[in-house]
Amino acid sequence: MLIKTRGIVLNYIKYRESSIIARIYTGQLGLQSYIINGVRKQGKGSRIALFQPFTLLDMVVYTSRQGGLTRISEYKCAQPFVSIPFDIRKSSIVLFLSEMVTRTVKEEEENPPLFDFLYQAILSFDELDEGFENFHLVFLLQLSHHLGFGPTSGKEIVEQVAFSANAQSASAAPTVLALQAYETYFDELLHDPARTTIPNGRVRRELLSVLVRYYQLHVDRLGEIKSLAILSEVLA
Repeated sequence: MLIKTRGIVLNYIKYRESSIIARIYTGQLGLQSYIINGVRKQGKGSRIALFQPFTLLDMVVYTSRQGGLTRISEYKCAQPFVSIPFDIRKSSIVLFLSEMVTRTVKEEEENPPLFDFLYQAILSFDELDEGFENFHLVFLLQLSHHLGFGPTSGKEIVEQVAFSANAQSASAAPTVLALQAYETYFDELLHDPARTTIPNGRVRRELLSVLVRYYQLHVDRLGEIKSLAILSEVLA
């Protein structure tokens, strides 16, 4: 059966000589994996650019009661980006956030509030010319609410991370007192992100590190986020 749906590309792996297997979060079917043939052809026939992280697609897809890999009948870019591919800071943020979504969103079923949040957040990010240095922090905090473990205060984040076994055993983990200093910043990001007083990139990177550890406490087998180091270097 064929279904028309919007989709958000998360990532892909190479498959055979010129094909890929793409993981796409869809509006109608949740998380799905599709075989797309011939997109890695050399020259004008290549359409691999349409499967970069967070690309927004309009698709007609095949469905199967057995689940597993299926195929896309038709696809096109729904909203061409105007800034993300051309700004290394933005593309690094997108790479990191797409990895976080891939590792945390597992549902193979429709979830309109989550899909709409992701879709609108990506569009809004692409439209920002400046003032997006905290976007990834706000995005993760808002995503956590859709995933069912969203904090209500900075104190909640700090206390859980500070007294977790992971934090206590990590040699590079900030002290409890240092973490408590971040409560105000997290409160601002949660309740009034436009007025945050985060002073510099160093503090921003430390807040992100704490927030990733918060996710690790709530998401089984989240594991190492490989793109985190890349993002930290680009935003340094």
